[in-house]
Amino acid sequence: MEQVPSTGRLVQITVTEGYDLKGFKGDTPVTFIRAEFNQVVLGDSAKITVSPEGSAKYNFTSSFEFNPEGGITLDDLAHKPVFLTVTEVLPKEKKQKEEKTLILGQAVVDLLPLLEGQSSFQTTVPLHPVQGSPLETPRSSAKQCSLEVKVLVAEPLLTTAQISGGNLLKVTLEAAYSVPESFIPTGPGQNYMVGLQVPSLGEKDYPILFKNGTLKLGGEREPVPRPKKWPIANILAPGANNIPDAFIVGGPYEEEEGELNHPEDSEFRNQAECIKKRIIWDLESRCYLDPSAVVSFQKRIADCRLWPVEITRVPLVTVPKGKAGKTEKTDEEGQLSFHGVAYVNMVPLLYPGVKRIRGAFHVYPYLDSVVHEKTKCLLSLFRDIGHHLIHNNKIGGINSLLSKQAVSKNLKEDKPVKEKDIDGRPRPGDVAPSIKSQSSDTPLEGEPPLSHNPEGQQYVEAGTYIVLEIQLDKALVPKRMPEELARRVKEMIPPRPPLTRRTGGAQKAMSDYHTQIKNISRAILDEYYRMFGKQVAKLESDMDSETLEEQKCQLSYELNCSGKYFAFKEQLKHAVVKIVREKYLKTTSFESQEELQTFISELYVFLVDQMHVALNQTMPDDVQGTIATIFTSSEQLRLFAFEAEVNENFEMAAAYYKERLVREPQNLDHWLDYGAFCLLTEDNIKAQECFRKALSLNQSHIHSLLLCGVLAVLLENYEQAEIFFEDATCLEPTNVVAWTLLGLYYEIQNNDIRMEMAFHEASKQLQAQMLQAQVTKQKSAGVVEDIEERGKRESSLGPWGITNGSATAIKVEAPAGPGAALSILDKFLEESSKLQSDSQEPILTTQTWDPSINQKPSNTFIKEIPTKKEASKCQDSSAFLHPGLHYGVSQTTTIFMETIHFLMKVKAVQYVHRVLAHELLCPQGGPSCEYYLVLAQTHILKKDFAKAEEYLQQAAQMDYLNPNVWGLKGHLYFLNGNHSEAKACYERTISFVVDASEMHFIFLRLGLIYLEEKEYEKAKKTYMQACKRSPSCLTWLGLGIACYRLEELTEAEDALSEANALNNYNAEVWAYLALVCLKVGRQLEAEQAYKYMIKLKLKDEALLAEIHTLQETVGFGNPSF
Repeated sequence: MEQVPSTGRLVQITVTEGYDLKGFKGDTPVTFIRAEFNQVVLGDSAKITVSPEGSAKYNFTSSFEFNPEGGITLDDLAHKPVFLTVTEVLPKEKKQKEEKTLILGQAVVDLLPLLEGQSSFQTTVPLHPVQGSPLETPRSSAKQCSLEVKVLVAEPLLTTAQISGGNLLKVTLEAAYSVPESFIPTGPGQNYMVGLQVPSLGEKDYPILFKNGTLKLGGEREPVPRPKKWPIANILAPGANNIPDAFIVGGPYEEEEGELNHPEDSEFRNQAECIKKRIIWDLESRCYLDPSAVVSFQKRIADCRLWPVEITRVPLVTVPKGKAGKTEKTDEEGQLSFHGVAYVNMVPLLYPGVKRIRGAFHVYPYLDSVVHEKTKCLLSLFRDIGHHLIHNNKIGGINSLLSKQAVSKNLKEDKPVKEKDIDGRPRPGDVAPSIKSQSSDTPLEGEPPLSHNPEGQQYVEAGTYIVLEIQLDKALVPKRMPEELARRVKEMIPPRPPLTRRTGGAQKAMSDYHTQIKNISRAILDEYYRMFGKQVAKLESDMDSETLEEQKCQLSYELNCSGKYFAFKEQLKHAVVKIVREKYLKTTSFESQEELQTFISELYVFLVDQMHVALNQTMPDDVQGTIATIFTSSEQLRLFAFEAEVNENFEMAAAYYKERLVREPQNLDHWLDYGAFCLLTEDNIKAQECFRKALSLNQSHIHSLLLCGVLAVLLENYEQAEIFFEDATCLEPTNVVAWTLLGLYYEIQNNDIRMEMAFHEASKQLQAQMLQAQVTKQKSAGVVEDIEERGKRESSLGPWGITNGSATAIKVEAPAGPGAALSILDKFLEESSKLQSDSQEPILTTQTWDPSINQKPSNTFIKEIPTKKEASKCQDSSAFLHPGLHYGVSQTTTIFMETIHFLMKVKAVQYVHRVLAHELLCPQGGPSCEYYLVLAQTHILKKDFAKAEEYLQQAAQMDYLNPNVWGLKGHLYFLNGNHSEAKACYERTISFVVDASEMHFIFLRLGLIYLEEKEYEKAKKTYMQACKRSPSCLTWLGLGIACYRLEELTEAEDALSEANALNNYNAEVWAYLALVCLKVGRQLEAEQAYKYMIKLKLKDEALLAEIHTLQETVGFGNPSF
């Protein structure tokens, strides 16, 4: 062995013991162990006799030098194991000069723990028998045939910086499916190879090669899980090919990151992976990336989103016996045929927390211009870099670009191959130059012209695809942990637990005062009965007022003389002091005598009122009946606030929202509703306070988190917005709106990769929800059906919706301000409508995903991701983005429309504009009926009725039977003053079998139009429907007016009384109550109603004039005359 330089570090491998061993010539054979690493024999152990129990104590130590500057590197340790070969030494026979040896088995020691920072580890590795070995039949003992191995280095091979900044890349090539029919297992042997390059130090790249693919005819699916194999040839024991604890587990197609992962691809993939020809590798290659290589790797992915993975085949050249030392060149040698390339989208590795991508990728013909356009790569790994790879393509010697190293102490056996164990990885000195710095000038003999590749085209015709897995030990972009996000949210918004009731608060002070009043009243009554009890019993009901007055004076005199009056005052004093402090919050002296007198007067009135309350509780008046009160619920208050909000009576709406908060300050829904109202009025600061208050009550509430994030974006607090959105996705990973809003945030930050990640996750969750909805619907109907098969026949889900078509992620740079965003949409739709009027062609076109295109216009651009294609049609093509013209039902939904629904519900109209731009350009969205409805709503809020009418016309053309279209058109005409058209639209809306989303205001406004047109019977019927659905002050008022005009005064009074009970601040209700009372001749009530009407300032001059006329007719009702 070579002397170890002082600069190197020794890696020692010690085999301590073997278990369950036996040999060809009995159960106690003589054996020794040979250790090999990197095609170099490290040494042989002493010859040890195996005990009858099958154990052998070897205590054999071998070592090799680790020297990253020129020798064994970290990369070698990553993908090369130590082989331990156990050989039996047979007894010498007569006339035999040398001992005969037979190999029993081979064990593999993975050195990966050394790359994890460990300086030593101990493991028990299985001893895999070679074919024909007696170890194939294990002993009956419990122990498996194995070796006990210890690996030791004097100090860790990795520094602290390398452990924290380095990474381990694992690339697993599983198979190529649906290969061309011209691939046949008979005839000359072929070597099927796949290769790719990964960045390394500086301007150099390391190639990763997979060779010796096995061509199979198909007929059955490959089993899963199945072990991954070492990318090394000439391993003696078949079981030693398998990497320990590494398996290919497969998984659902929909969870892959490749190109053929959509429901309509399932049938083709099932056929390809069961019936059609395939090439199987099942190889895993590893590559250690030091910190600088990790940075280069990350930068390369960001610059070149798509990486080329080349596939080819070259003929195997066998070496005739007796000519093992010669290299004979034949005509076939050096030919490169069926040169194809797959484009692997590596961007998901830049998503936070992502360490693994696996998927199926189409194989295309290798054409230099196309490859360069798509991947920015100038070199072909096989053609331009691997010239000597082709010339060294002998059987068994095809797994490396390296020249052979000296091998000492080789086993004395005849080998039918020219080269031995080669691993597909170059030495540091043989590293190929960067793919960006070389060019291809001289293709090899037999290589097709660069502009045409007929053999590669066969991959496209056959629909060939490769299944590839790329895995990192650590994510390139760390993901914030949920605990950290929750901590950051708590720092920004501390949680506020419900307030505990104070025992000494205002309520307790009032209770104490009532108790003292009751106690004093009982004491006074006792004194009264002591003095006048007999007289009262004698006179009973014949007592006159003079007698009572005389008794009162005597009682007062007695209380003062006896000192009981002052005792009662002292008894009550403490309770009054607590009321002053707790109820009126008066704890300091008054500044002036006038202020003191004012306060005393106010306090006296209050105390007297409360005294009566306490006395009534102690001695209730049996004569006076209880007054029925109508308690308005929280939902009723919300309805009243909504009515005031729509009628633009924002002051009253705010009062209702605040009343809900006063009633239930710990109810976060009330805070969210009030915050949404503040968003509508563009009071963003107050809206933020409301949303943060709601979040402080429950820091796991998703809607509160999302709304806090939306407000943070609107107020340009982007760091806080990211925390809120990320926390929402962590707390509820299946929330489509949360992922979409996170993607929109990343778009604002110009983080294209994370934007794509968030939109992709949102679409994935939307697809899962739709499939679950199908399952639930089928279960409820009692139908048993295969959802996957149904998905092939029905519409499928693209990354942003459920429909057929290509999948495209869209990034829209929205201009500053909502007005600018809408103006762009308006201009675009004007042009679209012109195109539609001139032709029946779709109004919006874009190109399907093409990995070679990276379009980045200044304002709007479309970022392509893998599309769904039939396997037989893999060529690039154009696709049209246009809405399907299906009437009556909505046929599609998208993540953007789901988000728009959420934002419109919370009245975040300022944020809707950006999402509308995405929906416009989304392949599954576009200018649909639902899109035009939302756009019309935003213009109605802006009072831009002309634009709103234009968009509603477009919506009606797309879905003529949509009740929401006609309902919104009715609102538009009503607000515009065209009540006749509004009436027609409202009547059409209520005639549909399916109700519009908001019927309350349709009934209210239709009833009002009927009243204006004096169709009182229709008005009465309409308002009665509204009262049944959602009663409010306005619905009862309308019903009362209709009944009054029909001279149904009793019904009118009942309805108006209901309206007055729900809202006694409505001047119009008091006005009609006054009219009813005037009609029926109730003067006192008429005057009271008129007084309140005047106090509340009735604005309807015609109604006021009608009241004055009726007052003059009946002669009463106006106290001022």
